[in-house]
Amino acid sequence: MAATAERGHLAVIGAGPAGLAAALAAAARGVGVTLVDAGTEAGGQFYRQPAAALGARRAGALHHQWHTWERLRDGLEEHRATGRVGHLTDHHVWCVERESAGFVVHALRGPTQEEPATVRADAVLLATGGYEVVLPFPGWTLPGVVTAGGAQAMLKGGLVLPGRTAVVAGTGPLLLPVATGLAAAGARVAALVESADPKALLRRPSALAAQPGKLAEGAGYAVRLARHRTRLLTRRTVVEAHGRDRLEAVTVAALDADGRIRPGVEHRIPCDTLAVGHGMLPHTDLAETLGCTLNGTDVRVDDEQRTDVPGVWAAGETTGIGGAALALAEGHIAGRSVAARLHGREPDPAAWSAAARVRARLRTFFAAVDAVCTPPARWPDRVPDDTVACRCEEVTAGEVRAAVTGLGAGDLRTVKLLTRAGMGWCQGRVCGPAVAGLAGCEPTPSRRPFARPVPLGVLARAPEDPVEEEPS
Repeated sequence: MAATAERGHLAVIGAGPAGLAAALAAAARGVGVTLVDAGTEAGGQFYRQPAAALGARRAGALHHQWHTWERLRDGLEEHRATGRVGHLTDHHVWCVERESAGFVVHALRGPTQEEPATVRADAVLLATGGYEVVLPFPGWTLPGVVTAGGAQAMLKGGLVLPGRTAVVAGTGPLLLPVATGLAAAGARVAALVESADPKALLRRPSALAAQPGKLAEGAGYAVRLARHRTRLLTRRTVVEAHGRDRLEAVTVAALDADGRIRPGVEHRIPCDTLAVGHGMLPHTDLAETLGCTLNGTDVRVDDEQRTDVPGVWAAGETTGIGGAALALAEGHIAGRSVAARLHGREPDPAAWSAAARVRARLRTFFAAVDAVCTPPARWPDRVPDDTVACRCEEVTAGEVRAAVTGLGAGDLRTVKLLTRAGMGWCQGRVCGPAVAGLAGCEPTPSRRPFARPVPLGVLARAPEDPVEEEPS
């Protein structure tokens, strides 16, 4: 693309709300953009689309903020038509390298994920999203137990229900849209089980004042669940899933103020599906490989969404979990900042003042949500020794505890070396928070050299023979 050579080239990794907003903002200001994404369609997890072959006639019925998606989709198509944006689908980025002249994005493309591809750029924006946290409990590996986001993905992407009778459980704002979505699609949602007390948000007036619409949104979800006769159980948690060959029921228990089980307040709910999630964490693998500093689990950025690595911006869930509206605001700010910097100008913050106000309000609100919607404080105490904690390597909770008490492990990496917990296909992304909780240590950055498994043949490929992608 001629514009790329003359006015700078931005590689955006991730085509969810943040990546799309950044790509459109930068392209509208003369920057050539390559949008690299693992999905077959733009939209990310939030705007996940059903496959065209399914012939969905009302895909918008499954989505929140559908008109916003239509605006993003149409903007992307317009910029693709003019050549300002190239969109590389089904490209799984495993590494980003810094070079003297900019950056090289390394990806695996195609259904086998064995075909190497590279994209060169002057700047990189990381919009890699987040992933769910699922904490172990007896029976959590039974067929029929899925993550909350997984149940939503099945519905949005495959137009299928994970089961006929569902319980949605865990903690966090994702549970509400998952439960209402399943109910609207025809499942009987027997209960929504939230371990936190949503009323605690009412004791944070500054957060509610910053984003009053979120309170109305939550009330709307509650009304829809009431219409479907879904029980909303707060300060409760699933302590066990039951079944022989697949899920048949779950046991739900009440919690006291300290996160302990209240004796005698347990009951069993028959179901064939449990959609469970305990919050989300940012995807930071690529940021860590590039040397970006983290604030806890989030990539640290300034007011322009710049990381502390020159030429690297980040936006969306990778900088902190906060939903689609916050991701859109951060992406818009990042795209404008990139455009100004690549054109050799100092950005004018007044140009994105509206987006900055939205960002500030949503960050305040979700900081309060994070403080309220936390897993029960004593959840590790309720995990028996024979419960699997790492599914890939089949490491039990007892083996994790033995590594600490018997072998002296004091950090997550040592537990991994002694037990193999986290050495499987997911590389600790699924089991990491659980293993850390059981071991009584803080989760630590993984510092993996690659963001995903890479075939040896790709690594052995001569560096002077790259397969460089031409964005379409």
